[in-house]
Amino acid sequence: MSHCYFITHPEVTIDPDVPVHRWGLSDQGRERMSAFSAHPFLANVKRVISSEELKAVEAANLLAARLGQQPARMASLGENDRTATGYLPKAQFEAAADEFFAHPDRSYRGWETATAAQARIVATIEQILRASPDVDIAIVSHGAVGTLLKCFLKGIAITRTEDQTRQGHYFVFETDSRKLLLDWTPLESPWIV
Repeated sequence: MSHCYFITHPEVTIDPDVPVHRWGLSDQGRERMSAFSAHPFLANVKRVISSEELKAVEAANLLAARLGQQPARMASLGENDRTATGYLPKAQFEAAADEFFAHPDRSYRGWETATAAQARIVATIEQILRASPDVDIAIVSHGAVGTLLKCFLKGIAITRTEDQTRQGHYFVFETDSRKLLLDWTPLESPWIV
């Protein structure tokens, strides 16, 4: 049985003057991702793929280096498109994210809708799994991406109640059945198979 590990990048260096997709990992984020990459349960991962956003690329590079691999990148694993608003302070961002999930068919101030983002993400995951059957895969991406994917895997409507509690979590599903085996888990907590 092969597994897909969906991993969200940990903490980033927030800079309102830099486009969000160019934010990199903070020192804490690098430390957390490096420690996560050493978990023995990841030893069988044969492919590491990330979004093209810097924070995900940096996190994937840490994992791939530990596994002796070169990570691949896919733009379609990027976070929901929020370029219409750019950076939003935390309170405004949380309110916007609430709207994004609560009204999945409606665009929040020009954002990609949750429904469109979910369709893109699910199609991308299916493409990845078809290209690498029967191998363990690690996908390094973003929180909303993972939440939308997890809602699909669970067969439920889009909801923010399925979101991670902070950056730097992972979940695991079986690649053949698409059955969720482990819900959001902090990077510090190993999966006990």
